[in-house]
Amino acid sequence: MKVLVAVKRVVDYNVKVRVKADGTGVDLANVKMSMNPFDEIGVEEAVRLKEAGKATEVIVVSIGPAQAQETLRTALAMGADRGILIKTDAEVQPLAVAKLLKAVCDAEQPGLVITGKQAIDDDSNQTGQMLAALWGRPQATFANKLFIEGDKAKVVREIDGGLQTVEIDLPAVLTTDLRLNEPRYASLPNIMKAKKKPIDEKTPESLGVDIASRLKVLKVAEPPKRVAGVKVPDVATLVQKLKTEAGVI
Repeated sequence: MKVLVAVKRVVDYNVKVRVKADGTGVDLANVKMSMNPFDEIGVEEAVRLKEAGKATEVIVVSIGPAQAQETLRTALAMGADRGILIKTDAEVQPLAVAKLLKAVCDAEQPGLVITGKQAIDDDSNQTGQMLAALWGRPQATFANKLFIEGDKAKVVREIDGGLQTVEIDLPAVLTTDLRLNEPRYASLPNIMKAKKKPIDEKTPESLGVDIASRLKVLKVAEPPKRVAGVKVPDVATLVQKLKTEAGVI
């Protein structure tokens, strides 16, 4: 079984993002970039499936500029076998990503596609669901645990009320949640080996996919700064303030 993992190049989660002065987006100049953390969990899960003998090949796919090769090399160093870079400098929204991944699925015929539940830059939480709909295959989102049993997968999902266990037919789409696993650090020998692993470059045009934007961002703004709290002398004053000032009781 092939496992296809989508990985995205995003602003590193340790970086404090800055909004452009004109409010058109986030300033990416001289900013450290890395693999989306939820996608990193997806790569780890795919590599574990291969180590357990459940998967024969792990393919990682990234959509973006030439620099996205660095993200693919990170995934290859973690244990993926080969990479596919769909090269474009345009902003690619979730529907376009799902269409591109569908085109790759048609070519590669994977038994399982893993995506992060969301990217930490746009927080859309849409790509996995859209891909499952376009591909016409089952989906299991917010995966907490994954068990492959023949041509079926049993997935424990994180939901508002706790955990839900579902069984789906393969091929299928899985989106990862934080507690699915702890991604490994790539060792130096594996980093060196990753430099020799193949990365196939494609373009949206070569896949016959229209990536034109369907959504227009009107404005990006930083969240308002929190104001300092106040100390109250007793419970009665606290209750009064909650009633009269906060209006919460």
